[in-house]
Amino acid sequence: MHETSPYTAFADHERVASGDRIQAALAVKALLDSGDRRTMLIFNDRTGAQVDVDLRGTNEEVEKRLPSERADGEEAGGQPERVRMRRSPGRPKLGVVGREVTLLPRHWEWLNAQPSGASVALRKLVEAARRDSAFKDIVRSAQGAAYRFMSAIAGNEPGFEEASRSLFAGNRDSFEKYTEQWPQDVRDHARALAAPAFEPGGGSGSRPR
Repeated sequence: MHETSPYTAFADHERVASGDRIQAALAVKALLDSGDRRTMLIFNDRTGAQVDVDLRGTNEEVEKRLPSERADGEEAGGQPERVRMRRSPGRPKLGVVGREVTLLPRHWEWLNAQPSGASVALRKLVEAARRDSAFKDIVRSAQGAAYRFMSAIAGNEPGFEEASRSLFAGNRDSFEKYTEQWPQDVRDHARALAAPAFEPGGGSGSRPR
């Protein structure tokens, strides 16, 4: 099974390019310019969503119209949240940010009883919650990406509904059974996108809109 790239392009059911957005777009443009009349689709493999690209003009003009991307995958030109960090004088290297927290009296009572103090106890609770939810987030993201991709390119394939139910149930064997007869490139890409959803404890997600 192939590994996914940031973007993948398909001509009908054939995978014709994988790479960054520009590479995928120029590969599709080259096919269209050569007279290829198949349906061309470009997917963002992080989300499984289709990407609309204006392919008019020269390669250079196409590249100029495409937004550049930073290493973290966020498009340049976006407006990320800016947080002014107010560092605690006693802990300058931790980047501690002081903000108001509202809790019930019994919560404060429990926190104040912790040997390490309320702040340390709160940080430990937050980190534990992040660890617990990290796997669920990965599963949910994989399910969403695979389902969006499948819906766009394999919605008319036999076993699509059954494969979708298997995806959200976390049933790898059933998912592979119902995708087995799909066109090879579509099948393999769907399985690659869905793979993280089938780790132990996966499934029970809801279909994305």
